[in-house]
Amino acid sequence: MMSKDKDGGKKILPLGEDLGGDSYHVPVLLHECIEGLNIKPDGIYVDATFGGGGHSKEILGWLGKKGKLYAFDQDDDAQRNALDDKRFTLIHANFREMKRFLRLLSAMPVDGILADLGVSSWQFDTADRGFSYRFEGPLDMRMNRGIEKTAADLLNTYSAEALQKMFGELGEVRNAKTLAHAIVDARLVKPLETIDDLKLIAKANAKGELMRYLSQVFQAIRIEVNDELGALKDILQQSVEVLKPGGRLAVITFHSLEDRLVKNYIKHGTFEDEPVKDFFGNYKLNMKAINKKPIEANEEEQKRNPRSRSAKLRVAEKIE
Repeated sequence: MMSKDKDGGKKILPLGEDLGGDSYHVPVLLHECIEGLNIKPDGIYVDATFGGGGHSKEILGWLGKKGKLYAFDQDDDAQRNALDDKRFTLIHANFREMKRFLRLLSAMPVDGILADLGVSSWQFDTADRGFSYRFEGPLDMRMNRGIEKTAADLLNTYSAEALQKMFGELGEVRNAKTLAHAIVDARLVKPLETIDDLKLIAKANAKGELMRYLSQVFQAIRIEVNDELGALKDILQQSVEVLKPGGRLAVITFHSLEDRLVKNYIKHGTFEDEPVKDFFGNYKLNMKAINKKPIEANEEEQKRNPRSRSAKLRVAEKIE
């Protein structure tokens, strides 16, 4: 958190100090994000993943009276963390709707966009949200409880082929086909309704270390339920239209599927491994990478917040 000293200068407080949203979610790579955004006191910024508000509080601390911060979160639970600040607006929506809302609010273009793609600690640790295999609860996994399909709906209706594709592509589960057919067989006897229902099947078919296997299975389902990769592609493409020339984009990813999309889009302007040429055979790039390699949490932060171990931050600037 940033505060001002007696001379009006800025200083950085230790991570975790004076962050009321810590019980909801500890902000990852906080200082590195602020440095990457290169905040202007009178600028307009977007926190695409508000959560507990840790990143938003820090951004506001660096903004002057004329600065503005617009935050997005689709989760009802995050709304209670809204900040009481005239410069701040919290929008209850998926960040894939960023451009539409900013246009409605006459807030375009902006100077910086931050997206922390990790599931919040609150979501992981709340049993009835169904995000974690550590607790018993319903198979839900919806970040926005307003959407129709839950994890249970998906597991009980997808074909074996669709389940296999989901586990293989989104979770990189080694025996995706075996697990998919085991789920189809099990639901013929009884529909899957709870975390334990799924864990019993997963444990009976696990390959390798059990906790890693369960993490991959749950990751695949969560990504599918919330169309996380589709939403990420949307916000990356919108960022080019929303940012001012020279504006910054900072994205924190937590697994290779996300990081690959962000890396490719920054480097090539597409989600593929190679850039796309225009009609004349030229490459059209809209972003330039600020850091060639992703920034990772240091040893101190990883000890303090184990969930930061898999975090990777990439920062890019819109080409003028």
